[in-house]
Amino acid sequence: MNFATSPVLELNLPVWRSRLLMLAFFSGFAVLAGRAVFLQGLDNEFLQAKGESRYSRVIEISANRGRITDRNGEVLAASTPVKSVWAVPEELKLQQPQLGRLAALLGMQPREIEKRIGDAGGDFVFLKRQIPPEVAQRVADLRIPGLFQSREYRRYYPGGEVMAHVLGFTGANDVGQEGIELAFQDRLAGKPGSRRVIRDRLGQIVEDVEDIRPSQEGRDIALALDAKIQNLAFSQLKAAVELHRARAGSIVVLDVATGEVLALASFPTYNPNNRARLSGAQLRNRAVTDTFEPGSTLKPFTIAVALESGRVTPHTVIPTAPGSLTIGTATIRDAHAEGNLTVEQVIQKSSNVGAAKIALSLPAESMWNMFESVGFGAVPHLGFPGEVTGRVRPYKHWRPIEQATMAYGHGISVSLIQLARAYSVFARDGELVPLSLTRVAAPVVPQPVVSPKTARMVRHMLELAVQPEGTAPRAQIMGYRVAGKTGTAHKQENGHYAPNKYVSSFVGFAPVSAPRLVIAVMVDEPTDGKYYGGAVAAPVFARVMEGALRRLSVSPDAPIKPIELPPEGQEVKESV
Repeated sequence: MNFATSPVLELNLPVWRSRLLMLAFFSGFAVLAGRAVFLQGLDNEFLQAKGESRYSRVIEISANRGRITDRNGEVLAASTPVKSVWAVPEELKLQQPQLGRLAALLGMQPREIEKRIGDAGGDFVFLKRQIPPEVAQRVADLRIPGLFQSREYRRYYPGGEVMAHVLGFTGANDVGQEGIELAFQDRLAGKPGSRRVIRDRLGQIVEDVEDIRPSQEGRDIALALDAKIQNLAFSQLKAAVELHRARAGSIVVLDVATGEVLALASFPTYNPNNRARLSGAQLRNRAVTDTFEPGSTLKPFTIAVALESGRVTPHTVIPTAPGSLTIGTATIRDAHAEGNLTVEQVIQKSSNVGAAKIALSLPAESMWNMFESVGFGAVPHLGFPGEVTGRVRPYKHWRPIEQATMAYGHGISVSLIQLARAYSVFARDGELVPLSLTRVAAPVVPQPVVSPKTARMVRHMLELAVQPEGTAPRAQIMGYRVAGKTGTAHKQENGHYAPNKYVSSFVGFAPVSAPRLVIAVMVDEPTDGKYYGGAVAAPVFARVMEGALRRLSVSPDAPIKPIELPPEGQEVKESV
């Protein structure tokens, strides 16, 4: 067969068909060339972004949180570098053996890791945060594609439970959650930065490209707190709560001259370095956030009003026989029927009847003005989270029985920090100063409350209260003159006073000749049989005050000789 003469080969196609096909090919090439020029020359941002996403990443640079120190520079809170492990689910290539090793290093179950990756829904998920650097290195040695690490900081508190209620703690993002950490969050936190880097296929950074935003380190804060006095106060408070099988307790130590808070402790407490099992009751700084009826610790303020008005002098005689006073349907009683008492003996013996009679001789407004002027019913303005105002009812609504009971601290509620600050009026010759959690550099501006003469007269009465004939001989300190007042009050529950539940307190200052410190102690619900403030709270005051004065090198102002205490159980019992 002659293929050259085949009819098929002799078929003639139209010329326009070949030309159309060539035109289609050239048009396609032109479109592709134009698209290439457009994408790579005119609008290359999309492709560039896609390309850079394969090797370029913007990472955050953590800012180091500022340190918290005590007044002498001892570090109370500092940030240590840690690592966080995170993944990009769409890039993660995790084999089953690697999954088991990764879970073991992170302290997680393999199923939990798979669930986190599956639930991520985006291109980022944290697997574990704040792990130690040595563990992070072992994770990195697994060389798992799509698994990355970033540097963070974890807060460490060397003082542990001793400082917990003052300092508080930070959360996973290094943001303050409680205490000083929360109150000074803006100053401590700093501002994180960011930078662009180039990474290889394993996610390791091989080149820094540029700094986008520099990080700003947080600022350090020097507290007014003295770490050694804080340790002493906490240990003595804890011992008292455990000894008397109490529900809780608080203590405050103030510098009379500056208003600085040298110690602030509560018990029970918690360890801020390990908060695995934590309850709300443990978190409360009870000295600031809780209120209670102060009981007889309020009597000095009632007496100060009476002295200031000129209605009485320290030697004015107040008849208290037969040891009770009936007002309407209510009866006020003393622990012991004393007969006639001078005003200063009303404080020394802690007579409810005497204080009530003095209060009823005064205008209700003058008592209310005194309570308001020393800070009761108002926020202390410490800047501490959870500060409470307490409760002082307007004087226009007082009934006679209410005015009488307020004279000895019933029907009014205060926080321990408020009570400690109020007593500085008697230690500072009638002046009140603002409180401060941080060191005070400039002289403080005091606010006059009562005359220096009145303050000194009350100070003398408070000194009598700690003598053997008073209610708080166990507050005495060898080598120092001490002044203070006990308080014992029934607790209120559901609007009624619980018959066998008490709050025991003591507030005082020393040395009397030139007061340097005010210390207030409160023990909530002691249950070992003792509940008077002189037996429960006063000994805590004495031990903390003695140690603190020696710590501050305050010179003794009394003979250094053994303290004579009455036999156990024979102290003067104050009226409740």
